[in-house]
Amino acid sequence: MQATAYTYDPETRTGQVLLDDGTPVPFGAPAFDKGGLRLLRPGQRVRIEVEGDDNRHITLVTLQTF
Repeated sequence: MQATAYTYDPETRTGQVLLDDGTPVPFGAPAFDKGGLRLLRPGQRVRIEVEGDDNRHITLVTLQTF
């Protein structure tokens, strides 16, 4: 699934992404660390992996590659 980086705190390695419908979804440090990123800037397109339907939980955040 793709999304757009919305917020990111480099100290806690947590933030939020916006889904294409505008829904904000938070992510924690484990999801950020799993993606192997060092930095995330608002506006970057990212690829995410999500678990759950009603209570979405991001398990991976990484840059979108073509």
